[in-house]
Amino acid sequence: MSLDAIILLLDSALRLSTPLLFACLAGLYAERSGVFDIGLEGKLLASAFAAAAAAAMSGSAWVGLMSGMAASIVLALIHAFACITWRGSQIVSGVAVNFLAAGLTALLGQAWFRQGGRTPTLASSERFREIRLPGADLVADVPLLGPLYSQLLSGHSLLVYIALLTAPVTWWVLWHTRFGLRLRAVGENPAAVDTAGINVTWMRYQAMIVCGALCGIGGTYLSISQSAGFVTDMSAGKGFIALAALIFAKWRPMQALGACLLFGFLDAAAIRLQGVHLPLIGETPVQLIQAAPYILTVVLLAGFIGKATPPKAGGVAYVKER
Repeated sequence: MSLDAIILLLDSALRLSTPLLFACLAGLYAERSGVFDIGLEGKLLASAFAAAAAAAMSGSAWVGLMSGMAASIVLALIHAFACITWRGSQIVSGVAVNFLAAGLTALLGQAWFRQGGRTPTLASSERFREIRLPGADLVADVPLLGPLYSQLLSGHSLLVYIALLTAPVTWWVLWHTRFGLRLRAVGENPAAVDTAGINVTWMRYQAMIVCGALCGIGGTYLSISQSAGFVTDMSAGKGFIALAALIFAKWRPMQALGACLLFGFLDAAAIRLQGVHLPLIGETPVQLIQAAPYILTVVLLAGFIGKATPPKAGGVAYVKER
């Protein structure tokens, strides 16, 4: 494989891993606080629709971003209210969020735009476009380093660079700030945290707000950066793959970055296999290409993860002792 082909593959992997990374880090904040959130898929989908619809109606990508984040935060707060305030099942609540998002996006899309659930195709000014880094054109002809900088590192939208920065920022917040220490403590031993005078409920709500905001950026990326509008079910299971990446990373942010880049690479490689003739199979079936990322997810989780221990208080509603 030539250098150009490798760079194109890595470039595609970076783009495909961006929504996974946002959703994975969103789930990390939630689950580190003790709230399991399998509604990441629904929040990605709802924010993708809200961002595309707002961008189409306002003509501004930034309005789309704010709308996508707002829609995701609303769903995160619904989940929080159900499982933190009312102490309902976190799994059932997450499933309900996924169904709610799938139904509402299809219904509102058809009602507002009359295009079978789609939004109108967005103009260039209504999307987050690629950014050329300084000096990218000047070093493009330099062997090896030039293509890596000008083609792989440069030429992505702002949201891709934000995603890459979010992982180290999350590591710093969770391990080097008072907020992060309290958040992790709430997920491990909420009774001890409560005894110290920290409001467990408020800490978990804060985690869910951050979760909603990050999912909102990931969904926005899907519809107004990677694509030029919303289509029905465009999240395509990315929220569930993000959950798998979170378990694969053992609930740590920098490992989550690596896991999402790995899953993005596998997805990009599967796309590159389209039309390739394989021994004993012939031309690669489209169904195999579509299923490959999910098959590889199961294989990796089953065979390479080892023991992954979630936060001790994860999935358990906290009841304050009288």
